[in-house]
Amino acid sequence: MAKVLKAAVGKETVSAARAEVSDVVAGVIADIRVRGDEAVREYSKKFDNWAPENFKLTEEEIVRIIGGVPAQVIDDIKAVQANVRAFAQLQKDSLQDFEVETMPGVFLGQKNIPVNAAGAYVPGGRYPLVASAHMTVVTAKVAGVPHVAACTPPIRGEIPAATIAAMYLAGADDIYLLGGVQAVAAMSIGTETIKKVDMLAGPGNAYVAEAKRQLFGEVGIDLFAGPTEILVVADENADPFIVAVDLLSQAEHGPDSPAILISTSEEVARKAMEYIDRILPDMPTNDMAGPAWRDHGQVIVVGSRDEAFALADEIASEHVEILMDNPREALEKMSDYGALFLGEGTCVSYGDKVIGTNHTLPTRKSARFTGGLWVGKYLKTVTYQEVVNTDSSTELGRMCGRASRVELFEGHARSGDVRATKYAGDALPWAEWAFQPKA
Repeated sequence: MAKVLKAAVGKETVSAARAEVSDVVAGVIADIRVRGDEAVREYSKKFDNWAPENFKLTEEEIVRIIGGVPAQVIDDIKAVQANVRAFAQLQKDSLQDFEVETMPGVFLGQKNIPVNAAGAYVPGGRYPLVASAHMTVVTAKVAGVPHVAACTPPIRGEIPAATIAAMYLAGADDIYLLGGVQAVAAMSIGTETIKKVDMLAGPGNAYVAEAKRQLFGEVGIDLFAGPTEILVVADENADPFIVAVDLLSQAEHGPDSPAILISTSEEVARKAMEYIDRILPDMPTNDMAGPAWRDHGQVIVVGSRDEAFALADEIASEHVEILMDNPREALEKMSDYGALFLGEGTCVSYGDKVIGTNHTLPTRKSARFTGGLWVGKYLKTVTYQEVVNTDSSTELGRMCGRASRVELFEGHARSGDVRATKYAGDALPWAEWAFQPKA
């Protein structure tokens, strides 16, 4: 029987607020469809106080911007991108094209083809999310996407130099200093100066997420993203100080970020709560982490490991950190999560920033039916068929006729009939005049 030590008191965004976001986004998208660059510039001026003559950075501008980034930052960007690239390449290598002969002369095949153009959105706002450039652009390039456009907003009127460096080093073909709905819409629709893409990837605020939702279908998207989530599953051997620090590490993403602890030990749970109360007042990001913990933090004590894993699956969190002995048990017992972080030596922040796996992950229980961004999101898995044996085509034609007529699809049936007639001399009552009898 679960014991709740702390419940979330915050509620989901009310319907009226969601409707307001939806209406604003719909208006921006509709305006950009009609007025293109002119509308993009107006919204960029309105929302970011940024309206340059050209949002696309030239090679010279990029080189100058990168020149101002400290050498250690550049080295770290390169190291992290190497980790992301290596893992993404292993993912790609696991996807195989194949062709198989299923009947004499019947060949079926599969190919994995990258989309022709992808748009990578790298958020700015309060934080310059440099790591999002690695996750979106590097992964797209490993997938083989020929053209990747990357957008990021100015931050309080300043150019986020480290983010620009990350985009460039990741291999972005076009870099735009442009943010928000206007960036997502411009890449999806295309304007006079911004090329239309086939797919969008990357996180963003509620407006960016809603824009992706409204544009889905016109372009592909990676996933629908909500506020960052963390769930820590801890046993009696977990260090409560580490539990507390790791919960707050994700709560700082925003005031609506859920941070949840499930523990088999009430002592560990209560000590973790005490540490959180001591850490928060002096935490530089307390303005975000504080409300997130207050309104969306939860602490639940359960009676067994199996109960902990079952509850964790029910929550289906974006990030699940297993601070238990034998943390790999979670790999066997759990199925609904964005990503698992196993053992004390691992933390969610490694996944967010440096380790190499992708940090764009499912939220709001969507881990029940999807994983996160990976190489495969940028690939179209397509099939092809070829029948070169007339006996096999005859057999398939007869079967196609029968199967199609069960479904009342006469046109489909006739496509099978004509091959059985041409290759084997079968009767063709509905068009007996069409073929000469076989000799």
